[in-house]
Amino acid sequence: MLFHHYDSGSAAIMRRNSSITQEHTRRSKAKADAENAFKVRLSIRTALGDKAYAWDTNEEYLFKAMVAFSMRKVPNRETTEISHVLLCNVTQRVSFWFVVTDPSKNHTLPAVEIQSAIRMNRNRINNAFFLNDQTLEFLKIPSTLAPPTDPSVPIWIIIFSVIFCIVIVAVLLLILSGIRQRRRKSKGPSEVDDTEDKCENMITIENGIPCDPLDMKGGHINDAFMTEDERLTPL
Repeated sequence: MLFHHYDSGSAAIMRRNSSITQEHTRRSKAKADAENAFKVRLSIRTALGDKAYAWDTNEEYLFKAMVAFSMRKVPNRETTEISHVLLCNVTQRVSFWFVVTDPSKNHTLPAVEIQSAIRMNRNRINNAFFLNDQTLEFLKIPSTLAPPTDPSVPIWIIIFSVIFCIVIVAVLLLILSGIRQRRRKSKGPSEVDDTEDKCENMITIENGIPCDPLDMKGGHINDAFMTEDERLTPL
């Protein structure tokens, strides 16, 4: 009986030491800047104002559950449990580090897999805490891009409208240029005729004696140079 009691007591001590060792190992994996560790920063007060909630162990459990849920969506990680997600360096502001472990191989999961899982389920995680990409930050994981919004007007209608406007403007410019050319052509001969009429009606003054201008069209006969026959009126 004494030996049996001794054996059971030593076994309990060994189990306790083993659990302490495992817990120490788990904490060392979750330390800040550890391999495959990610820092998270939450701005609950900024996002919710007076409706902000306190960050406590329940919220930590929810965060672990959401990370485990995201990891179970990754191929070959369907067995991820909440206990595999470890948190450390939790501050009041609130920020902390976390890792996801693989107990079967006694190491942390690759950062690439965690990034992929978080990005695929980012909206689900944000909604669980009533936050968004700006108030729930995974510092080493890029924010998810918002889905492209469909324009209210189809693109082809916009392109057609632009081309139609350009054509209309071009036609108007051609019409206006044609009207201007016609006006210039119609003004040209009238201006020449007016100039000729002015020349015909001009009276030059030489030595104080007004002189009629020469008739450039019909001509003008000077009587001083007419012959005797020319003066006679033909019958």
